[in-house]
Order: sequence, then C-alpha cells, then structure tokens
Amino acid sequence: MMEKKKVAVLFGGCSSEYEVSLQSAYGVISHINREKYEVILIGLHRTTGQWYWYRGNPDRIAQDSWCRAECCVPVYVPTDKTVRGFCFQEDGGMRALHVDLALPVLHGKNGEDGTVQGALELAGIPVAGCGLLSSALCMDKELAHRTAEAAGVLVPVSVSVKKPYEAQQVRETAEKLSYPLFVKPVRSGSSFGITMVQKEEELIPALERAFAHDSMVLMEERIEGREVGCAVIGTERLLTGEADEIELSAGFFDYTEKYTLKTSSIHVPARVDSGTGERIRRTARTIYHALGCSGFARVDLFLTEDGRLYFNEVNTIPGFTPHSRFPNMMKAAGYSFEEVLERILEGEG
Repeated sequence: MMEKKKVAVLFGGCSSEYEVSLQSAYGVISHINREKYEVILIGLHRTTGQWYWYRGNPDRIAQDSWCRAECCVPVYVPTDKTVRGFCFQEDGGMRALHVDLALPVLHGKNGEDGTVQGALELAGIPVAGCGLLSSALCMDKELAHRTAEAAGVLVPVSVSVKKPYEAQQVRETAEKLSYPLFVKPVRSGSSFGITMVQKEEELIPALERAFAHDSMVLMEERIEGREVGCAVIGTERLLTGEADEIELSAGFFDYTEKYTLKTSSIHVPARVDSGTGERIRRTARTIYHALGCSGFARVDLFLTEDGRLYFNEVNTIPGFTPHSRFPNMMKAAGYSFEEVLERILEGEG
C-alpha cells in the first residue's frame, strides 16, 4: 500500500479574515482525499499568532471552538531543514512532526502576504501555492498593478498616499482622478478598508478608514464595467476554470456582499461570448505568470462595455468553501472540489 502524503493544512491567523480562513480550511478538510493524504491540522491563534497542532474534531474549526488546551499542542517552525516539519515538546524533550507538504489556507495579512510562506521555506517545507515573493507582490496592490501593466495589461489609474499627507493635495489629486473613485489599503484582503468615494467630503474619512488597515493607501479611478474572475491552477502548464461574473445591484463587491450575497449574485460561467471568455482566461494567465504565481490563484478583472479588460487583483489564497468562487469556476470547467485539491497538492496544472 502506498504511504499517504502528510499535508499540513494551516488555518486561522492574526488577520481580519480569520473567520473566513476557518470556513475555507473546513471546506478543504471536508473534501481532501483521506485515502491518499494524511491531514495535519495547524491552527494559528487569532491574537497571539502561536501555531498549534490541532488534534480535535475538525467540526470545531468551522465553529471557531478549536483552540482548547486539551487538543492543541504548540508547534514551532524550525530553521533546521532536516526536521522536515514542525517541532513540539513532549515528555520533557523536543520532538518532530514530519510533513511532506503545507497548504496554507490563510487569508489576508500574516498568511497570504508571504510571511508564512517565507517561514515554511526557511524550514524546508514545500508549500502548495504561491511562494514568498509572488504572495507579497500580489498582496501589494500598487506593485501588482505596475507589474501587470509592464506585461501589457490595462490597469486603473491610481495614486498612493502615505502619512503624513496634505489634505488639500489629496483632494486635488482625487479631483483629477474624478469621482466616484476608490480608496483602498495597499495591502489588505476581502475588501477590508475599501470605500467607494462619491464626493469630496467623503475623501478624508475614507483615507483614515483605509489607514486603519495599512500604512499606505491607494486612490484609484473607478472602472465602469463588470467584475469578472478566473481560477488558475499550475505553474508552467496552467489550467483555468470558467470565468465568472459578479452582478451587483449597487455599490461594489465589499466584504458583506462577498460572504452573504445579500444584493448581488455570481454567474458561472460569466455572461459573455466565447471569444471574450477566452480573452479573460488568457489575460488571467498573463497576469499569473507576470506576478510569478504558482500552485493556484484567482485573478480578478474588470470588463468594460466596449470589451476592454482591466486588472483588479490576484488572490493567492482564494476562498475554499463549497460556495466560493474558485472551486465553483473549476466545477464549471468540469473539475470537482476533490479533483481541484488533488491537482493543487500534486502540483499539477
């Protein structure tokens, strides 16, 4: 009998997207092939950041009741690559918890931004998904846009703002961009801290809200069009899902809409002709390669009425619940959740 591959699934983390990570991780745990993979659950505490080997009921992860002393063993990422896993203390001595692969299911800061990927790389633990550089690059909206633009992809016009800033100067800059415009943290996920600013008096409060999430903020022109996305798997040989489309009744696809769909809906496949669908997939592959992505990611774009595609962002660890966009785009292309996970864990496109 073939020995099972030991996969560490990382969840939780010091992030405003902690709850989303729990739901995504539970989706992964529920659909992974247990005949082929032995799952090691590694939970990252919400406030302290301590890593734990969680040995309890996986259902407690979805309920956010997993962090209990009786089923959590503190683990540490070693700098000795010969350990090939994590270290923990037992019976007065240091022991090793071997793993073959780590799958971070961590959204936002301290998980999707290259920090965890860097720690795992130092430990010699292979990572399923984007590595340190591409994770950090994709999290930084300004650098990601500049890189995509250099690859020939259209991007919205934007201006970065740091503290201290001159209020009158940013007002003048916003006027040149024209209202409505977006104010967003440079490094944040799930639309946290993002505001669609309709008029001048809303600008400074929007900047301050964004600064609560990051030390650098973007003022970005609003692209009139539909938001579309494409799931991508692989490194050199890429597999793409069907493009999807977000239908909004008003506003923009903020945190509430992303996870409740109260007034919006997602169409898979997107309501576009076959030629436009292929252009979306081709542009997604171009951006994916330009940003050095590997393993998997979701590329989001804006599609204007005249057919132009603008880069929005790349999510290097997209949602992984059964209702999330990434698995549903792959499902529309003929791949089950289980097949998607296996392709990611085996490094296949």
